Amino acid sequence: MTSQRYLSDLFSLDGRVAVVTGGSSGIGRAVAEALARAGASVVIVARRKPELVAAVDELTAAGGRAAWVSADLGTRAGVRAAAEQAAGVFGEPDILVNSAGINLRPPMDELDDDVWDATMAVNLEAPFLLGQRFGPGMAERGFGRIIHITSQQAHRAFVQSGAYGVSKGALESLARSQAEAWSPHGVTCNTLVPGFVMTPLNARLCADPERVAALAARTLTGRNGLAADFAGAAVFLAGPSSGYVTGQAIFVDGGLSVH
Repeated sequence: MTSQRYLSDLFSLDGRVAVVTGGSSGIGRAVAEALARAGASVVIVARRKPELVAAVDELTAAGGRAAWVSADLGTRAGVRAAAEQAAGVFGEPDILVNSAGINLRPPMDELDDDVWDATMAVNLEAPFLLGQRFGPGMAERGFGRIIHITSQQAHRAFVQSGAYGVSKGALESLARSQAEAWSPHGVTCNTLVPGFVMTPLNARLCADPERVAALAARTLTGRNGLAADFAGAAVFLAGPSSGYVTGQAIFVDGGLSVH
């Protein structure tokens, strides 16, 4: 057996269909690119059409098979409409990646109902609804991969975790519940836990050079994360070789969580 054949058996996503929310920027975009380059047909779901078009154009220009769906994941109706549109492009997905999120973190004593509701709707309820839509079908077909992007704030409080940290902690619990329900039928459900990553979602912190440097110093690698750091982990969790890995929170954080 050649090394290429062996690696293909472990990691190839040929013939698979993936839906990636938040796939037009940041970690989601890097994950969408990685899945497409590994062979999956990828549907990117996000709000802003210019960024969606740019992301899909880039993937198709590189030889990938990709499409986009513009949607508001902040409402149940928007999530359900997005799910149906996404499934109508390449067929029912084998892989669901929930990377879309909002990062509204006012001080706790300024946290109001609107911020709480908006955060939970996008960061927690949308992944739940998408899982309910796609998870049972994956289980029926005997193969599925659900991957959530969470946060250090799911495990520890810092830089005003607020509702954001609560939503990400709950998302990790959702992954465990999904794993309990569907892993006996071939569907793994896991989370990827970033450290501090230089993406638009962290624009506020990125604008503070001293804070950026301090966060880098907290890692074992001596640098903050890049969206591209998630490509390999995402392909692994999406592919055939991760069939015995489920219900887990896998840290991709340069060692920040253990330093």
